[in-house]
Amino acid sequence: MKTNAVRVLDNLGIAYELRDYDINPDDLAAETVAAKIGFPPEQVFKTLVVRGDRTGILLAVIPGNTQLDLKALAQVSGDRKVETVSLKEVQPLTGYIRGGVTALACKKDYPIFVDELIEIFEVISISAGVRGTQILLAPADYLRAVKGTVGMISQDKP
Repeated sequence: MKTNAVRVLDNLGIAYELRDYDINPDDLAAETVAAKIGFPPEQVFKTLVVRGDRTGILLAVIPGNTQLDLKALAQVSGDRKVETVSLKEVQPLTGYIRGGVTALACKKDYPIFVDELIEIFEVISISAGVRGTQILLAPADYLRAVKGTVGMISQDKP
């Protein structure tokens, strides 16, 4: 399936693999997706849409088995406070539905903050921009492909 996210990778000549999985609309958790595609949850990165009190909308890309550390994100983004946006705002802001959000080919080039753990893996999994398909690619290629300002976030690990 050629999604906008896949087209971005194709245009940049980035190697990737698509992995499809069965969708359960009642369970879109990254851990569930990880199990369905045969990846550890820490290698499946989820993209969360967040609003900062100073910077406005930004994206946080974190391992599927972690919760976003809002204080750490606020500190690195230059905000005093950040909060995840409501579910009804996700599609108008990004062009993607819950379970399909990706920083690749997002509706706007929002600032992106990626968990620094991304750098320890040879391959990561991210949403292809639709539910039911993941993109497997090298972290460096992912970071090269996303548009907008990219920063790293260090979170407390469980």
